[in-house]
Amino acid sequence: MKVAIAPDSFKGSMTALQAAECIERGLKRALSGLTCRKIPMADGGEGTVRAIVDATRGRFICRAVQDPLGRKIRSTFGISGDGKTAIVEMAAASGLALLKPPERNPMKTTTFGTGELIRHALSLNVKHILVGIGGSATNDGGMGMAQALGVQFLDARGRKIGPGGGSLRKLDRIDMSGLDARLKHVKVEVACDVDNPLTGPHGAAKVYSPQKGATAVMVGELDAGLSHFASIVKRDVGADIETVPASGAAGGLGGGLMAFLNGKLRPGIDIVIDSVKLARRIKGCDLVITGEGRLDRQTAFGKTLHGVAKIAKQAGLPVVAICGSLGECPRIVQAIGIDAFFSALAESVEEEDLPKRGPVMLENCAEQVGRLLAINPVDKALKVRKATV
Repeated sequence: MKVAIAPDSFKGSMTALQAAECIERGLKRALSGLTCRKIPMADGGEGTVRAIVDATRGRFICRAVQDPLGRKIRSTFGISGDGKTAIVEMAAASGLALLKPPERNPMKTTTFGTGELIRHALSLNVKHILVGIGGSATNDGGMGMAQALGVQFLDARGRKIGPGGGSLRKLDRIDMSGLDARLKHVKVEVACDVDNPLTGPHGAAKVYSPQKGATAVMVGELDAGLSHFASIVKRDVGADIETVPASGAAGGLGGGLMAFLNGKLRPGIDIVIDSVKLARRIKGCDLVITGEGRLDRQTAFGKTLHGVAKIAKQAGLPVVAICGSLGECPRIVQAIGIDAFFSALAESVEEEDLPKRGPVMLENCAEQVGRLLAINPVDKALKVRKATV
């Protein structure tokens, strides 16, 4: 039997690769002669860089960049095994988790560090850059990112503006002449799973800036700033980003990547599926096993398990999910192609104990799945299924 093991990370417990290794060990306790293909997965959010690096046998690069308030920090990005693709998580340089609660202020925070990560990736002669844009501390429309790559944002007197969303209303002109020329030869893709426009009641400022430290007054100023910013971008860059779905992601970084780097926004899970070549790597397998920390209603809406099941079903393969815990009405996932699901959580566990106890429980649950497969091997089940179709 050949099994493809393609889980997401188990947050607070295991990376996607560690989860795959636990599942493999458990299965092999019950099934002799088993062949496993471990394919770490993610959905474009936290853990995406590690999943793609692990799946492609790539490496991590550490560089000094600015944090959201302009302080120097050490940050990392990934390079795929073939050296052609860089994987950047904006949260690693411009993320909310890098700030203490009193420091959060989207009027001042900048995406400059994210631009620096992209610039460092360009120095490695990559041909493809993936940018995950979840978890931002910013609301600057990607201005800081573009500044780090050579774009100038000037006020009416020709002076550089910034940093932060509070400076956007001062913008009078955008000078693109200094944009890093290496970007002309690089494809930029943006992993994004929200569809908020740049401005308005569902825009970046009104929906997300309060959690980044904005007061009610700030929200109005930030929204007005993004609207003004969009008008200047349309005039000087030729990109109309204000109402485009997902342009408001990460405080407008989605729109900025579209306008300044010609970035293409795609669902994160689709980007990961392509990056790890999931469809090709499950060929010849008899079964796909996936998993994540929690299985619930959200699983059916663009999450890792949904994407893995879609590709598996296109290949005619059954899918089993082994998860940490089960939320409300998890059977909804069977409608998206998951044939059976199991909870690895044998008993209640405190969050701080998950790194130690989670892997053991996952391995034990995988062993029981293996014992079920030993009773009724997948190849026989498939023959019965095909005979009754």
